[in-house]
Amino acid sequence: MEYSEWGPHYRRIAEEFGFPFDAELRSADRLESLLPVPARASPLDRIARRLSGRDVVVVGTAAGAGPPPIWRLPTTAPRAAVMAADGATAACLEGGIVPEVIATDLDGTMPAEVVANGRGSLVVVHAHGDNLPAIDEWVPQFPAELAGSWAGPPRPALIDVGGFTDGDRAVFLAEHVRAHRVLLWGFDFEIPAETETAARERKRAKLAWARRSLDALAARTPVPILTWQRDGTLVPYAGGRYVASTK
Repeated sequence: MEYSEWGPHYRRIAEEFGFPFDAELRSADRLESLLPVPARASPLDRIARRLSGRDVVVVGTAAGAGPPPIWRLPTTAPRAAVMAADGATAACLEGGIVPEVIATDLDGTMPAEVVANGRGSLVVVHAHGDNLPAIDEWVPQFPAELAGSWAGPPRPALIDVGGFTDGDRAVFLAEHVRAHRVLLWGFDFEIPAETETAARERKRAKLAWARRSLDALAARTPVPILTWQRDGTLVPYAGGRYVASTK
């Protein structure tokens, strides 16, 4: 999705949650200043080289999902690419999978993301208004290939092709660079991981927007977006809860 389409949608999200644009801008400026020079060059081209024309398995953090069983996919060329949404990186590594790309706003299991980066994952770091301390702490620790994103008009060094949370932002990115198909593994838009009541309700509201965003994308894109269920079936994305069927 182009920013011209996504921007108005995000402005409604920012208004609902009270995200001040000046805070988004400060984080974006800081991220750009910390990115190594190679990480500022042609971010979309570098991501496209890893994902375009391939089945892209976007891995979320739904309870009990674990790593995707990529051995179930057809062994055709080009092979499937795994893309992890932030905290799902740890589950991927535990399953022996090094993601091609990681989408992160730096609030997941960060040591796992640093390790995956050192093993070959391209990490797309997202700047938003309240993660400036995490940007300062973690961006300098990544040893290998990075790219940057933010919630504003694209810059040469920072992309914005749509998406709100790490999971739907990963899907938007895979769609934008024209994956062959996008397969969602471990997505749940109804049950947040947070346990404290206020944080849980805020996360639930964010997930509702993530679902609406993906609904809109799925309705307009020629790239098939499918939910990969635990029983191995692939069904057209229809939003909602992760199906943990084992039949």
